[in-house]
Amino acid sequence: MPKLSIIILTKNEEKTIADCIASVQWADEVVVFDAFSQDRTVEIAQGAGATVFQHHFQNFAQQRNAALDTVDSDWVFFVDADERATPELAVELRRAIQDESRSGWWVPRHNYIFGRVIRHAGWYPDYQLRLLRPGKARYDPRRGVHELVILDGEEGYLENPLIHYNYDTLAQFIERQNRYTDYEARILFDQGVRPKPHNFVLQPLREFRRRYMLLEGYKDGFHGLLLSLLMAYYTLVMYLRLRRLWQSKF
Repeated sequence: MPKLSIIILTKNEEKTIADCIASVQWADEVVVFDAFSQDRTVEIAQGAGATVFQHHFQNFAQQRNAALDTVDSDWVFFVDADERATPELAVELRRAIQDESRSGWWVPRHNYIFGRVIRHAGWYPDYQLRLLRPGKARYDPRRGVHELVILDGEEGYLENPLIHYNYDTLAQFIERQNRYTDYEARILFDQGVRPKPHNFVLQPLREFRRRYMLLEGYKDGFHGLLLSLLMAYYTLVMYLRLRRLWQSKF
């Protein structure tokens, strides 16, 4: 049977890490790859039986690549501290790693946002390429957030979802989107993309239409409307920050 290691990236996750580790104890190894947390994350993880490595954080892609280089295993499955694996997913993962024709597998996620699972507006199936052969996968270093896997080989799709407790409160959503838009604006800036006047109007409108109409956010009622509006707003924020980066260059 191929060896399967779970890798959990952490930074100050004392509230979530114990439950996350408990949900993946069926794996051959649970590794917590910690970015020098200042809370009790490391202590709790070690107490729960996980192996802990610490590595200075630069961006998510670099952190995941460092974890891949550290762990000695046939397969790794990345799980975030706010995610939980179900017993059904565990069985499917064990079956998937016996398929020698694949180098990676996508897993769907059930995203819980503001207390309920969101099934539309781009939040489901929300496939993530998380089950990887370490020698066949690297994260694109140019994508510091919303990471992109460069896979050498065939990929497959799992059926059973990860449970993702994504955003509990609106304040948490706003704080994280502020960080994401900074990353995304920097990526576009590094690629030489300059915002045009119409981007500040058309891109947010397109994002709202995409999420609320094309991705059927309206089927999630008020939650779908709110999330579609918020993502449209943060599309505008991203272009405003991109403009600021260009202005600061000259």
